[in-house]
Amino acid sequence: MKRIGILGGLGPESTLKYYRLIIDLCREKGLGGNYPEIIIYSLNFKECHDLQESGLHREYVAKLSGGIQSLHRAGADFALIASNTPHIFFDRIKTKSPIPLLSIVKATCDTVANQGLDRVGLFGTRFTMQADFFQKVFSRRNISVIVPEEEEKAYINEIIFNELVLGKVIDESRKGLLEIVGKMKERESIEGLILGCTELSLILPHDELGIPFFDTLKVHAQSALEYSLSGE
Repeated sequence: MKRIGILGGLGPESTLKYYRLIIDLCREKGLGGNYPEIIIYSLNFKECHDLQESGLHREYVAKLSGGIQSLHRAGADFALIASNTPHIFFDRIKTKSPIPLLSIVKATCDTVANQGLDRVGLFGTRFTMQADFFQKVFSRRNISVIVPEEEEKAYINEIIFNELVLGKVIDESRKGLLEIVGKMKERESIEGLILGCTELSLILPHDELGIPFFDTLKVHAQSALEYSLSGE
């Protein structure tokens, strides 16, 4: 197996879930305890968040690239960034990486395309919903990615950073998120929803309202295990 490197801490709750999911997926495959070696390098969440909030993109990319270098030195054969938002700079980080990087956006796009969908909604941090890195990848497969309205974006972003990143899962917030999904389904005719923040699966763990929810964290973890097994 190829040795997996996980760049985590962005935030910590989803980093924990990556490890758990990879182990669970091994058990589902009946690998009999033959788990891949996994190296986790956890960055300081506040330092990274502050760099991005301040618009210090060069320093932010350098911080993440340094984490990838640390995974490489520790022996990782490839790596994944355990968060959606840093994928805004995925191409820049990839060019600096000494090992292959698996994109959470490409893995999710492949999964959505395999279900034959043409129009999906996107929830995520404010950075993710305002950027176009999901749209660029999905457009290559002729899939439209629709984001919520501005007030809805603010509500989603607040729940992510004031609740989910801290490990808080509040039922009232879950209801509020589902209301936005319902509005987007009616207003934009979305056929599915991308959970474009790895913490969102904590509060929206199942498909609802008659459309599939694409858990980017789970999709990414699956792609990491498949890539690891391909090294045998």
